[in-house]
Amino acid sequence: MNVRDVMTAEVYVVEPEMSLRDAARMMRDCDIGSLPIQRNERLIGMVTDRDLVIRGIAGGMESSATVESVMSDGIRYCFDDQSVEEVATNMAELQVRRLPVVSREKRLVGFVSLANIASARDRQATDELLGGTAEPH
Repeated sequence: MNVRDVMTAEVYVVEPEMSLRDAARMMRDCDIGSLPIQRNERLIGMVTDRDLVIRGIAGGMESSATVESVMSDGIRYCFDDQSVEEVATNMAELQVRRLPVVSREKRLVGFVSLANIASARDRQATDELLGGTAEPH
């Protein structure tokens, strides 16, 4: 089974100039914990609810600061035609619970999460991913 078979295709994308306040509201309204950031249809980073709090608020930034100022760049991703097992192994090694999914042309097409992997009913992939992401830091 490939990642495209289990990923979430509905993705909310923001521009780097979006304010921290607007990103937080969007996360609240959409019930999501992270937002991919793109410029010119290319993924340039990610911002999470944790980034907003730790890098933004705790860092003394105003709510009008941009998501670009707190985003993580150099993000990891997977391809939509990769196997669920391969991606689960990669996610466990990276200790991440979600990854953007891109086409071979590097266009964002979805997200894959721990829940998506579990829904694939691949016990080995799920166990491996849980083992890599549930370890204490």
